[in-house]
Amino acid sequence: MWLSVLRDSAIILLAIESLVIGALLVLLVWQVWRLVRLLEKEIKPLLDSANDTVGTVRGTTTFVSEKVVSPVVRAHSWVAGVRGGVRSFFRSRHSRGAASDSHREPDEL
Repeated sequence: MWLSVLRDSAIILLAIESLVIGALLVLLVWQVWRLVRLLEKEIKPLLDSANDTVGTVRGTTTFVSEKVVSPVVRAHSWVAGVRGGVRSFFRSRHSRGAASDSHREPDEL
């Protein structure tokens, strides 16, 4: 007789436990749903703002590239070309003079 009472008590305890777990599961699903809605409301404006910022940065880099970097690169390349031409001119004059000196016959004593 005490075994049947123990069995009935275990069945009742497991049923109550199942109800509590089911209620907690429903509560968990509801909380996840609220979290998803909160994230949609909070993250979407952040993503839109980040998108706008990326567009602004893209425009700024294009402007700086066209108005600052390109002229500086052009000027630097022009100066480098002039410098190379001047070096080449003076080296060739100097090396021609040195080459003609090396073909002279040694002075006699």
